[in-house]
Amino acid sequence: MFKGMTVTGAVLGLAILAGAASGQDAAQKALADATKARQAQMQLYAFNLGLLGGMAKGEVPYDATAATAAAGNLSSLAQLDQSRLWPEGSDEMGVEGSKVMAELWANMPDAMAKGADLVTAAAAMEVAAGTDLASLQAAMGALGGACGACHKAYRVPSN
Repeated sequence: MFKGMTVTGAVLGLAILAGAASGQDAAQKALADATKARQAQMQLYAFNLGLLGGMAKGEVPYDATAATAAAGNLSSLAQLDQSRLWPEGSDEMGVEGSKVMAELWANMPDAMAKGADLVTAAAAMEVAAGTDLASLQAAMGALGGACGACHKAYRVPSN
């Protein structure tokens, strides 16, 4: 009887460990999924900023319709609910490929303020982009500054 209890105990122990490992796998997958979604949003920012920046620098001919569309995309992206994209633990140490520094979660009020600045700058760009090239160029500094402020504070520096 004692031997049967030992086998039962071992089986239960293995089941508990397997359940814990499965829970850890699910948690890690959730962090990785949030990171991928966040990175996809950043790629969309970059894609639209690239067009506006190219116009502002004179590398791409100014086109009011295209500028308005890109600025509208940026404004919409900035206003998306990002609460599920930033789970604690999805930093560079917790998720392979993440470029977020863990300091972000220790300074969440500052990060949120920087996000609000991006919403404001993107809305201003949305108004300016289709007006004329000079207006687009004038709005570019605040928009770039809003992106850069968060990246400088909370993104792992590029080599």
